[in-house]
Amino acid sequence: MTRQVKLVILGAGTAGLTALSEARRYTDDVLLINAGPYGTTCARVGCMPSKALLEVAHAYGRRDWLAASGIRGTDTLEADLVTIMAHVRKLRDRFIAGPIDTAESLGERSIHGQPRFLDPTTLEVNGERIQAEMVIIATGTRPVVPETWQALGDRIVTSDDVFELQAPGRRLGVVGLGPIGVELGQAFAQLGCEVHAFTRGSSVAGLSDPEVNASLLEVLKGQMSVTTGADVTLRQGDEGVLMQGGGQKVEVDWVLASLGRQPNVEGLGLENLGVELDKRGVPLFDASTLRIADLPIYITGDVNGLRPLMHEAADEGRIAAYHALHPDAECHRRRTPQGIVFTEPGAGYAGLTGADLPKNGVVSGSVDFSRQGRALMAGRNAGILQVYADERDGRLLGTEMVAPDAEHLLHLLAWSIQQELTVEQLLEMPFYHPVVEEGLRSALQAVRRELGKRRAQPDLPLCHEPADCALG
Repeated sequence: MTRQVKLVILGAGTAGLTALSEARRYTDDVLLINAGPYGTTCARVGCMPSKALLEVAHAYGRRDWLAASGIRGTDTLEADLVTIMAHVRKLRDRFIAGPIDTAESLGERSIHGQPRFLDPTTLEVNGERIQAEMVIIATGTRPVVPETWQALGDRIVTSDDVFELQAPGRRLGVVGLGPIGVELGQAFAQLGCEVHAFTRGSSVAGLSDPEVNASLLEVLKGQMSVTTGADVTLRQGDEGVLMQGGGQKVEVDWVLASLGRQPNVEGLGLENLGVELDKRGVPLFDASTLRIADLPIYITGDVNGLRPLMHEAADEGRIAAYHALHPDAECHRRRTPQGIVFTEPGAGYAGLTGADLPKNGVVSGSVDFSRQGRALMAGRNAGILQVYADERDGRLLGTEMVAPDAEHLLHLLAWSIQQELTVEQLLEMPFYHPVVEEGLRSALQAVRRELGKRRAQPDLPLCHEPADCALG
């Protein structure tokens, strides 16, 4: 017998569970099907456990600065990796409890199994046929591991299993220095591990501005071995894994493979939808509504590759569910993009990156945090911040940065970009002293100089009524 369902959601990750929450505002006739582990990628193997590890690592990494500042006894501190990893898993288990409970609370409306499209409105899972009015694909991604590396067994580790390590070996290799490789590589280096990192390109952490990228590389090279422009080969060594590339040759206990992620589309029967697939095997879709062709099928979250970040997956889950149940509704404007890498100092972008900028009509300004007052006091004086503005009207377009408290600076700038604020308007905002935001003000002032503007009055908002000028 075939089960009739209004909406089927494939995947219980962030996008799928957010789609479920949005859909249930309008109907209870929703079925969730999940083939993999529960708990969402972010909570289970991504942003949450990695930040739990990074918080410990960054704190331990400050011991030399504390010693230089007069705190005695820091030379007796020791990183117990076994206890640290157990601490991370304990927090991880707390984070995943909520998503697991949500799926379990659905009862018969939650199925664990591998679904397969028989046609655009018919699915089969665990031998049961399901007729769906609408389907949302939110099956997520998994790490890429070259087939030739798999013969090295458990010495090759990905972000999906690194937090399961009970007692990580202290000689670590990292291949790939995107956000995951940079974060975890620095974390283990700060915890006293010998880290050898290799990346094929010249940029790290997804940065494209050359000056900003160079400032992060300088920090990383002070903590671990970093080889850029390297194609790496791995083979069995005498006691571990032998890594060779970029003129370097080293043996490590284990290797973190951080080569990106690939969509979980195998076995879904997407070939039965009658639509064009891209080179990853993912159906082509409308980037505004996330709808696949004219089918009642939507694709959301990391699997579509549009903006593979947790907060974007949540937004896309809402978009997909809303349009699935309101197919004629107007599309929603996406929030200003931002990406944050939780290194120390932090790194990331908001709005347009250096690589996204048009070739003409843009001015920029920067600040070097190695000389910024508050950063010097805290011993966190490293990094460069670049802001980009429209040459015609001074409207802020984007930023890339490596900076202390970058996660907060990036939010302030993402909000400003979304509100289409100009450099002049931002400079009229209050800046306390001494704070790292004063560095941002210096960069904005540099942009204004590039714009060729000389303000005739102080950087204060003008009064429109006499009462406006009274002190509050």
